[in-house]
Formats: sequence, structure tokens, C-alpha cells
Amino acid sequence: MIGDNKIVFSGVQPSGNLTIGNYLGAIKNFSRFSEDYKTFYCVVDLHAITVRQVPAELRRRTYETLALYMACGLDPKKNTLFVQSHVSAHAELGWMLDCYTMFGELSRMTQFKDKSQKHSQNINAGLFTYPTLMAADILLYQTDVVPVGVDQKQHLELARDVAERFNQIYGPTFTVPEGYMSTDTMKIMSLAEPTAKMSKSDTNQNAVVYILDSKDDVMRKFKKAVTDSDACVRYSEDKPGVSNLMTIYRAFTGKTFEEIEREFDGRGYGDFKLAVGEACADGLAPVRDEFARLMADKAHLEEIMKAGADEAAYYARKTMSKVRRKIGFVN
Repeated sequence: MIGDNKIVFSGVQPSGNLTIGNYLGAIKNFSRFSEDYKTFYCVVDLHAITVRQVPAELRRRTYETLALYMACGLDPKKNTLFVQSHVSAHAELGWMLDCYTMFGELSRMTQFKDKSQKHSQNINAGLFTYPTLMAADILLYQTDVVPVGVDQKQHLELARDVAERFNQIYGPTFTVPEGYMSTDTMKIMSLAEPTAKMSKSDTNQNAVVYILDSKDDVMRKFKKAVTDSDACVRYSEDKPGVSNLMTIYRAFTGKTFEEIEREFDGRGYGDFKLAVGEACADGLAPVRDEFARLMADKAHLEEIMKAGADEAAYYARKTMSKVRRKIGFVN
């Protein structure tokens, strides 16, 4: 931890069922910041519409993502939980920062290239400029620390570059954020293609374990997980499938890779996959139960949304007043 009175910001898109990759790589670790930091956790629905959404599904998933934040341990009394589109300053600052972000910087974003290939019929301007909106999300709250995964490091670097550029032109305005990557969290890979990241948009349902999957579904997916012909549980770069399963097992049990190797020494992959599935299903059970309880009371979720948006807007207004004045807008 960097220290007291610092600000943490992160966001998750409501664009599909969240996976154990989202849980282990991000949300599960968010609560550790709430004791020492002012924390803002956002459902980034504006980002979601770079890809076509079914309106009713987007609304439902927005509620679900907020409920999952809470089910995964984020107390709304200790964390500011809100929906991005409920604070209009995100979009306003996003446009302003577009004017301080270079075309070449955005064209180098690897996720734009990846998403353009996946959505070749809808390569819209938002898909190109959404890293600047992400920068606005972060800079709006004078964020000190951003919990970040490997695939988002490039976007955080852009946010830092834009903040520094604006500060050089107008004087100190934005806090330049630092990334925080947990040393005990690994990237979770696909169960079917362990050289690729587990993705909630994967069309192969056996490749992805969702937080809300039933125990039967979790067990079935792990039984089908790709391993190799070696039949030896050992963590190694040349054994991506087994190493991915070991990473997941370690995350849910707290055991080291060495302990896992000793536990399954001389035992086949069948026993190992069964144990990983059991550990995962048992670890997710309390989350699923609490999620169901929260989703049964939408009025309570709406109260959390409103309170979070009101508090976030208060902080956002302070930044926007400074930005508008420095750019030269008339208040």
C-alpha cells in the first residue's frame, strides 16, 4: 500500500457475465484498498456501448454488476459504488481529453486492433477513442492508484501521458496515476485455449467459468479443461493448460505451486481437475448466494446507485471546475 488518504479508481463493464478471471484478477482484490484509501468503483456502461448492446440486457447487467461488486465483498459504506453514465462529467471530460490525445497514440492501442477484428462491421469512433474516456474516468477523481491487469497497462500509460501533457500546458491539474498490480494475482487463461486470456465474450462456453455458474457447470467445465499428455502436475511455461489450472487452484486455496505439485505427485489429471473444480465452486458459493439476495431487492440497489453517483459527482465537480477554468471556458 502507498499510504493513507490516497484515491483508488477502477471499473468493470456490464457487457456480459463476469468470469473467475474478473473475480480473481480484479474484483476480489478491490476490498483490500477500502481501509486505507478513498475508493471509487464504477460500472462503466458508457464503455459497453462501443459494441452493440440489447437495451434490456444492458440495464439488467448494470444491476448485476453492481450486485456482484457487493457480493464479492465491496461494502457501499466503505466504497463509492456507482454507474458511470449517472455522472455526466465522465463524458464531458472524455471529450475535452480527446482534444489532448494524439491520433497516433490511440492508433497504437492493441485492444482497438483486437476489437476491430472481432467487430469488423462496427468499427465506430467510440471504439477508437474509448481509451481517452478511460483516462477521463481515472483523472476525474484525481486518482492516485489504479488496480490494473496486464491487458490494461497500455491504457493506464495513455492516461498518465495525457495527464502529464495537460499539466505541462496549464500547470498542475491532474494527479498522475500509478498502476497497482497485485503480486499474488495471476492472469487467468481460457480452459479450452490456455494461451489466450479467459474472456466473458468467448463463444466457447466450456472455455469460461463465470462467477454465477452452478457447481455442476463449474465441475463440468474443469473436467473438460485442456491439459497435455504429460500427466504430471507441474508449473511450467511449456505446460500452459496445467499451469493455468494450478494458478486457479492456488487462488482459491492459498497453496503455493510447490505445495500443489507435492499434493498431486503421482496422481493423474482427473484427480487434479476434480480438486480445482471443487475449490472453485466452493469459493464462489458465498458470492452466488449473496448476489441472489441482492438482486431480489432492486430498490436497495437503486439506493446504492444514487448515493454513489451523488458522492462521485461531488468529487467530479471539483475537478471539472478546475479543468474548465484552465482551458478558458466561461463558468
